Amino acid sequence: MIPHGNPVNPNAVTRRSLLRAGGLGILGLTWPDLLRAQASVTPRNGAPRRARACILVYLDGGMSHIDTLDMKPAAPAEYRGEFRPIATTIPGVPICEHLPRMARVLGQCSLVRTMSQRGRGIIGDNHHTGAYYYLTGHVPDASFGQLGLNRRPRGEDWPFIGSVVALKNGGQHALPLVALPDRARSAEYIRAGQFAGQLGNAVEPFLVQGNPDQPSEFVIPNVSLPSEITLDRLDARRNLLGQLDRLDGALERSGQTYDQHHERAFRMLSRSVRGGAFDLSRESQRTRDRYGDDVNSQSMLMARRLVENGVPFVSVQWQARRNREELCSGWDTHRNNFHCLRTYLLPYLDQAFSALIEDLTQRGLLDDTLVVLMSEMGRQPRIGDPRSGGENGRDHWVHCHTVLLAGGGVKRGFVLGASDRTASYPIDRPTGPEDLAATIYHALGITDLTATTREGRPIHLLEDGESMRDLFA
Repeated sequence: MIPHGNPVNPNAVTRRSLLRAGGLGILGLTWPDLLRAQASVTPRNGAPRRARACILVYLDGGMSHIDTLDMKPAAPAEYRGEFRPIATTIPGVPICEHLPRMARVLGQCSLVRTMSQRGRGIIGDNHHTGAYYYLTGHVPDASFGQLGLNRRPRGEDWPFIGSVVALKNGGQHALPLVALPDRARSAEYIRAGQFAGQLGNAVEPFLVQGNPDQPSEFVIPNVSLPSEITLDRLDARRNLLGQLDRLDGALERSGQTYDQHHERAFRMLSRSVRGGAFDLSRESQRTRDRYGDDVNSQSMLMARRLVENGVPFVSVQWQARRNREELCSGWDTHRNNFHCLRTYLLPYLDQAFSALIEDLTQRGLLDDTLVVLMSEMGRQPRIGDPRSGGENGRDHWVHCHTVLLAGGGVKRGFVLGASDRTASYPIDRPTGPEDLAATIYHALGITDLTATTREGRPIHLLEDGESMRDLFA
C-alpha cells in the first residue's frame, strides 16, 4: 500500500507537546518524524563516490527513441518517420532536428542505445511494468501481469533508486530525496516504483508539486513558513522549547531523540527559508527564461537549485499537459506521434534539458552531479499503432531504446551499444534496467547494497545487474 502521511507520534500530552503542537504545526510534525525514522535505518556507507548528487529526468509514457536520439535516416519510410537528423557535438552521432540545443550539449553526455527489458521474466509492456522495472532495477512480479494498470504501489515493493541513494548517501541531510513536479501515473492510477517500499517512510521521496498553469509556483508541503510566522518567532519558539525540556529534567531516551530531530527540522526549515532553495524568484529572469516557461522546465531549474544546496537525489517526473483535441497525451504517443513531439514535447525538452546541462557546467556542478534522462520504454519503430487506431502513432516498445547520462564521472561524447538498422533490437551491448540502476549506484559510490526493511529483515537492494563501467573515464 502507498504510505500516507508519516508515523503517528504516541507521546503523552505534556506542556512541551502542547507547545510543539501549537508551534510546530507549521511543519505538520512531518519532517521530525521522517528525520527520526531516517536515523534508525542503515547509515550511509563510507565509500568514496564519484558524484555527490543525481538528477533523474523521467519522461513518463515512453519517449520515441527512433524519432529523437537514435534516428535511422537510411531505414525504410515506414520506420524512419517525418523528422530529419542534424549533426551534434559528437562526430557522426546525429539526433532529431527538433533538438537543436541538445545537439550542442550532446558532447557533454553519453548515450546508451541498447536499453531493453531483455525478456527477464517481464510481464507485458504496459507503463506500470516498465516504470517499476526502470525506477527500481527489479523485475516486476507476477501481480503486474495479473492486475495490469490496476497494480498499485505496495509496501513490499522494491524501493525507488532515489530512496536507495537517500538511505546510503543521505547521511544527516534533512532533505535527502525530492520528487517534482508530480507523480508518474496512468489516468488516476499512480505507478509503482516511485516509493520507498520495503525501506519505509524514512527515505520516502519528498514531493514538491508544480502548477502547470503557474510554472514558477510550487507547493512545498510542511516546509514553507506561513506569512504570520517569522524566522525570529521560529527561533524564539525553539529556545522556549529547549527551556521547557531542561525544566522537565532528564528526558527519556525517545524524548531526547525526538528533540534532536526537531532541531534538525528547525535547521532545515530555516535554511530553506533563508537560503531560498525552493524560491525560483531568486534566479535571474534570464536564467528562468533560458530553461523555459512550463512546469517541467522550471522543475529542472529547481532540481539544479536543490543539488546546489546539497540534496543528494532529485527526481523530475515529466508532467504531461494533455491536449485531447489533438490526441496528445505526453510521451505516450500512440496517435499523432510526430505532431505531438514537434509541438508539445521536443521543444520544451530541448530547451530545458540543454539549459540544465549548460547551467550545471557553468556553475562547476556537472562533474559532481549525475544527470540521467530516461523513459520506461521506447516506441515501436514501425509507424502505425493498430492497437490504438493511430495511423501516425507508435505503440509501446520494450526491446530497444535510448538512455542519456551526463556528469558524475560519465565520459563525454560517448555512445555505448548499437541498435539494428530500424532501431528495433540491440546488435551490440544489450543493457537492462538493473544495469542502469547499478550504474547509478556506481557513479554515486554506493558499494554496500544491503539494508534492513521496516520489519527488521535484511535484504539486498539490487538482485541483479552490472554497472556499465565503459561509461566512466
